[in-house]
Amino acid sequence: MVNWAVVADESGVMLVDAGYPGDRERVLDSLHRLGYQAGDVRAILLTHAHIDHLGSGIWFAREHGTPVFCHADEVGHAKREYHQSASVLDVVLRSWRPRTAVWGLRLLGSGGLIRTGIPTTQPLTAALAATLPGQPMEIFTPGHTSGHCSYLIDGVLVSGDALVTGHTMLRHHGPQLLPTVFNHRWQQCIRSLDALALLETEILAPGHGDVWRGPIRVAAQEAIARARR
Repeated sequence: MVNWAVVADESGVMLVDAGYPGDRERVLDSLHRLGYQAGDVRAILLTHAHIDHLGSGIWFAREHGTPVFCHADEVGHAKREYHQSASVLDVVLRSWRPRTAVWGLRLLGSGGLIRTGIPTTQPLTAALAATLPGQPMEIFTPGHTSGHCSYLIDGVLVSGDALVTGHTMLRHHGPQLLPTVFNHRWQQCIRSLDALALLETEILAPGHGDVWRGPIRVAAQEAIARARR
């Protein structure tokens, strides 16, 4: 349903995104495979504050006091001072489509309707990023949400929902945007793809879909072409 990234180096371990609330055991398994426990996580870094990316972070922050960071423009969203997401009505109106129905059922089973945020979320600063595992570099990619941010970590672009390669609601696999209904500002999404096309890296770890290898420029251009059809 959704991806998260585990970043580990000599300074410790960090999560980039945290899946749905119902993904907690899967997230913990990801950590266990690398020899870490929940309490070892130094930080959770959010690409954005939708429940499928913030979900298990609620538990980490509450039970372990794990610091949670995101772009400054997304902090209010993570705290649930406001909410930018497809509404239940948006989904219901499209539920006659088989893909939407399948996605909706999976969402319900994963805790996708939970409206809880993380009140302790803090803005990521350059100085703070330099102390975190992988030393993530912010690539501001608004559109999916107002404060969406991708991260470049050790040559890997962790793109969140600014650029994906698959989703239950999508017919095709490969670099593309999520369906329009999920994006706050469609044209801003496309402009963010232009920004990603400038990056010199060849590994894409998207928020949804498989890892993609090749010039990010090519991936972004492919997504732009699909968005404009």
